[in-house]
Amino acid sequence: MNCGLLTNKNEPVPLKNIEVDLQVQGHVATVTSTLKYINEEDNTLEAVFVFPMPSGAALCHFSAKIADQEIVAEVQEKQEAREQYDDALSSGEQAFLLEESEESADVFRLSVGSLPPHQSAAVTFIYIIELSVQADHSLQFCLPAVLNPRYTPAGTGGGIVSEITSSSTGIPYSLSFTAHINSPNPITKVESKCPLEPLMFLNTDHTKAKVSLGAGHMFDRDVELYLYYQNPHQLTAIVEAGAPAAESGSLMGDPVVMVSFYPEFPESVMSSMSTCGEFVFVMDRSGSMSCSMHYGPGAQGRIDCARDTLLLLLKSLPMDCYFNIYGFGSHYSSFFPQSVQYNQDTMEQAVQKVKEMQADMGGTEILPALEHIYKQPCISNHPRQLFIFTDGEVGNTKDVLHCVKSNADLHRCFSFGIGEGASSALITGLAENSCGHAQFITGTDRMQAKVMQSLRYALQPAVTDITEDWFGLSFSHLSPQIKSLFHGQRALIYAQLKGKECQNPDAKGKISVQYRLGGQEVTNSVDFFLKPVENTGMAIHRLGARSLIRSLERDERVDGADKDALKARVVKLSKQCGVSSSHTAFIAVHKGNKQAVKGPLVKRRIPTPIMMGRSMNYCYMPRKKKARCESTKETDSPDTLPMPMLGVPCADSLAFPGAAMCDMFGTDSLASPAARLRVALCQQSAAFAPPMPMLGVPCADSLAFPDAAMAGGLCTDSLGDAGSDTSPGTPKDLLMELISLQKASGCWEIGSSLAEVFGRTEKELIEKIPAQVKPDVWATLLALIWLHGFKIDAQVEWQFLAMKAVSWIRSQKVVNQSECIQAGNSLLGCQVTEDALGL
Repeated sequence: MNCGLLTNKNEPVPLKNIEVDLQVQGHVATVTSTLKYINEEDNTLEAVFVFPMPSGAALCHFSAKIADQEIVAEVQEKQEAREQYDDALSSGEQAFLLEESEESADVFRLSVGSLPPHQSAAVTFIYIIELSVQADHSLQFCLPAVLNPRYTPAGTGGGIVSEITSSSTGIPYSLSFTAHINSPNPITKVESKCPLEPLMFLNTDHTKAKVSLGAGHMFDRDVELYLYYQNPHQLTAIVEAGAPAAESGSLMGDPVVMVSFYPEFPESVMSSMSTCGEFVFVMDRSGSMSCSMHYGPGAQGRIDCARDTLLLLLKSLPMDCYFNIYGFGSHYSSFFPQSVQYNQDTMEQAVQKVKEMQADMGGTEILPALEHIYKQPCISNHPRQLFIFTDGEVGNTKDVLHCVKSNADLHRCFSFGIGEGASSALITGLAENSCGHAQFITGTDRMQAKVMQSLRYALQPAVTDITEDWFGLSFSHLSPQIKSLFHGQRALIYAQLKGKECQNPDAKGKISVQYRLGGQEVTNSVDFFLKPVENTGMAIHRLGARSLIRSLERDERVDGADKDALKARVVKLSKQCGVSSSHTAFIAVHKGNKQAVKGPLVKRRIPTPIMMGRSMNYCYMPRKKKARCESTKETDSPDTLPMPMLGVPCADSLAFPGAAMCDMFGTDSLASPAARLRVALCQQSAAFAPPMPMLGVPCADSLAFPDAAMAGGLCTDSLGDAGSDTSPGTPKDLLMELISLQKASGCWEIGSSLAEVFGRTEKELIEKIPAQVKPDVWATLLALIWLHGFKIDAQVEWQFLAMKAVSWIRSQKVVNQSECIQAGNSLLGCQVTEDALGL
């Protein structure tokens, strides 16, 4: 449904095409995006496009092209840029404003102002980003094409994130994407979940390649590339020269070094996993979690996948640790009043509650749940580790991250973004602010595999006493000092180099990182030449500047901080380095012929791709005002699109959803008529999905997923039961069935359910028990043999429960163990050796 200043007719939207060029240099990517607009209407337009960007990106260029003239934008303090933009529009000038959300660093808004009838314009922005390292050692690039609506708790304001709109009939613009890859090591392959054209190697040693996105991208998922290099874990240090025109001694004037290394822990340490800890699992149970993981065949619901993952985690925990499980939505609850010791009784209680867990708790208010957890007393000798699962759709991201950072000394956080469009700012921020690790589960990814990788990190011995040695080099840190290290995961250091030694091109530098791990002292070092590399485009400087700016922005939220001084420093750095921040914006004004706008300036909000099955409508009213929303019913009318609506816009939000928007922009930004006009636009509420019958569910509880409506909501009825593996006709997941049967101690017991997993009868299992072997020992050996024989490809998922089983068998002191394994192989039709089982 269209509303406010938007018509309800099928009028053309001015954004027609997006072209993306990706230039990869080793582990760093430079992304150039060009957005082409055509005003096909008879009115002068202001086009607004709210879009996602990776939270770690350094946005460093913005320009606009009208006819043959290009205008390069300047970085200005945000309020000054807004005022200049509004003045330009009032004077009949064409203006372009690009600004970052003050609440979430992964959401940007582009305003293309005063676009005359039938005129075209193109805007280009460039950002630089580090490629993330995956579990299989590939490097991942992600172009966010999906931006899901962000839930903003009542009273906190929504701002830019509240302006996310979707298309009712599809996305009316196209995407072209080409990647040029340049690596110091040979490129072995490039993979993607999106269709790609064949990979083209541009030289004989395969260090340069080109690949393009296939035709017909549906905007239902992010564009992800996985780059595989030979020897990807080499320690490297790259020095980039300062800009010749920049002031000496400034960040842009001095050389900057980027050091990347991969800590490789001794095998003796990695094989001795911790058996203590307090594990707190925090599960998003908001309505959006009932949507599917993807829209291919056999898609599992997010909450179904989360239940399976929690079950796997519960079976993998070490005996005698402590644990608890929280669910959150518009409110929160926990399985136990406080964390309990892990044993058979508490595990069984938790498993039963996990099976009953639904996406039935309304909105996505994670902050109260975290505040409650942090108030609970810590358990001596059991370090607290949080595992947070969420689709990341919150609008108060920075408030959440500040809370996590304030309690970083008490815990580590391992975060998991579920589904397409999860907020990278939230998911990565949760981990970065607590020395944890972040994972994203999208498309057909198995959540269990990624979660178990994080559990391995959580159980690895703690890395302590981390120090750096620069061996006499004069430097200034741009990135935060390293506080956590994980086996095989890249650590990055940015530093501004100072001193006369940097002026000698033949000079060498050295940096080492020392730390203690499992009682051992470990050192990782790298030697490098101080001679700068060429043709980097100042990418390393800008990544270093972005890292420093983010640190300063986090410091602003610390109680007692000199916020004005920190903001001034951020603005100065942002303007000096040409890198975006939450306090600055890019502004470009085209003077042109300066003709006054005739008639009203019409706003067109460009729809953003979201996951199918999303309602875009949010109610930001305080809880006392929601009663009137509850009684609102949608009726068929010429203004109604044939779309499933989980939420009907309440009267207040239709007229002026401004309370949410104003808080983001700041009340000062509403001083001009153009600004007030901008805010007066309400949200679209149509979901990005094929036409379907109207469900007519009223909005409730601050989100378009009311608890009472979930049983008949869009993400359940409209998708059928395909997301659940419990529906009739769906084959059982035998691995999950076996995992569900394991006891807390690590053993299995003989029974009909276990026999069914093996494809045998209970009678067969009993008849084949070797002499003088206990039934539970026999059952546990069979389970281990079956895992190694039939599920070796999923070993990362069951490795910890297998370790528990092996430990339990050893405690039983089985005298004829070899004969038992041979008998088990014979029964199950396997050939698994004693060594393979770890026995």
